[in-house]
Amino acid sequence: MTDRVHDSYESDFYAWANAQAELLRTGRLDQADIEHIAEEIESMGKAELRELENRLAVLFTHLLKWRFQPTHRSRSWELTIKEQRRRLRRHLAQNPSLKSKLPQAREDAYGDAILEAARQTGLAEEAFPAECPFTAEQALDDGWWPA
Repeated sequence: MTDRVHDSYESDFYAWANAQAELLRTGRLDQADIEHIAEEIESMGKAELRELENRLAVLFTHLLKWRFQPTHRSRSWELTIKEQRRRLRRHLAQNPSLKSKLPQAREDAYGDAILEAARQTGLAEEAFPAECPFTAEQALDDGWWPA
């Protein structure tokens, strides 16, 4: 790896990415910045996991609000729940290996959802169950709504 390739990675990511793509397409692997390419690919995978966790957190927030503030239920909450379910199912279909990450993602997202639900509702964090009260299957099921 030349200093110029490294400098390009640090100072102009767009130019670096295009140069690396050209090197890979033309089979010039000996000139490619393999270490940074590997880091970027790993980063892309982590972004897909973050997307799963973020969407679950939004869904769980609204499911908590739905359950714990039944007198405040709105069409907006209902549509947000439906939208997040659709987006999550599509994301899992496009990234099937993420299904194995659902248990940990559910746990991480639920912690975030408690904080957001408390912020949005004005309820204390302790008003919500410490453990996620719904399964991933329930959360993704269009026919299931918290009581």
